[in-house]
Amino acid sequence: MHDIITLPGLGGSGETHWQTLWERSDACFGRFQPTSWDQPELDDWEQSLERAVRRCAKPPVLVAHSLACLLVAHWAARFPSAIAGAFLVAVPDPDGTSFPAEAAAFKPVPDRGLRFPSLIIASTNDPYGSLEVTQRRARAWQSGLIVPGALGHINGSSGLGDWPQGRALLDAFCAGLPR
Repeated sequence: MHDIITLPGLGGSGETHWQTLWERSDACFGRFQPTSWDQPELDDWEQSLERAVRRCAKPPVLVAHSLACLLVAHWAARFPSAIAGAFLVAVPDPDGTSFPAEAAAFKPVPDRGLRFPSLIIASTNDPYGSLEVTQRRARAWQSGLIVPGALGHINGSSGLGDWPQGRALLDAFCAGLPR
């Protein structure tokens, strides 16, 4: 099994977020830790991710939510460290009206193919990113895309609990990665 690094978005993932619940139920999960979840600085988040990747004995899988999906694209363009793959959930639209001002440093987002396997999970009614924008991002990043329906921002407020469908998608994604 791969080590898994969870990458919460702005504000961190709260007590009812599936990332937090997955971390509690599986020792393979570990969370990266930037200086601030609420005042994100791109360089700090990139450096924090790089430290987390380097702590792993073998290339890990990244499980990113929201703003952290944009972090993965920035980090991949700057750092050569190997990862096994990236599972990207609820990619936000940095040019959308709902994009938080405190995350402005994450714009513009690299629009080139990622150098590792990646899969985007998107909702049909995400208030932070339209499906059309997410489809364009998936093409630019050369990522797979799965749309499991209307799940809001696929976070704690979506009422998904430990999101078994998402865990099954992650497990299937990981099963297809080189060991």
